[in-house]
Amino acid sequence: MTDGLPHLLRSDAQSNRDRVLAAARELFATEGLGVPMREISRRAGVGPATLYRRFPTKPDLVAAAFADELSACRAIVEDGAADPAPWRGLQSVIVELTELNARNHGFVEAFTSQYPDAADFTTHRRELLHLLTSLVRRAQESGELRADFVMNDLMLVLLAGRGLAALPPSRRDAAARRFADLAIDALRASA
Repeated sequence: MTDGLPHLLRSDAQSNRDRVLAAARELFATEGLGVPMREISRRAGVGPATLYRRFPTKPDLVAAAFADELSACRAIVEDGAADPAPWRGLQSVIVELTELNARNHGFVEAFTSQYPDAADFTTHRRELLHLLTSLVRRAQESGELRADFVMNDLMLVLLAGRGLAALPPSRRDAAARRFADLAIDALRASA
């Protein structure tokens, strides 16, 4: 069971937890989720027992490591879904999720499928999928989104953008924006 109350930990235990999460975030962002737990503990400078005491399973560690990204993803989708102009809202979602994806290789991997049983991801996926489905329907009804667009097309765009994380950091943002612009042009009803 993950530690849901980190503020109640002793200072050394909190420091170890913070170092494990920092190492996990760094390794997941650069190498994806295939990084062994032992490598994460080594990078954090703690023993495997310390890592497993706080995060008994990899899905527990993944959920904790990506809590901030999950919140950011949720805000992106909620903002896009709340836009009164659905096509503009969908464009914003595509651009911002592509940029998030470019910065962190592991997040989209975790969110889309790698840990389908992680409760945090399952709940968020279901809620965000509902918002996105409504946004897509509204964008199609406005005539601005291709009529043949299906939700799997959005997942395809996000998964295709995973390669952006392999670019040098100085080029990622511009490449993410270009990729998103190309995807948006392809999804436009007039394309």
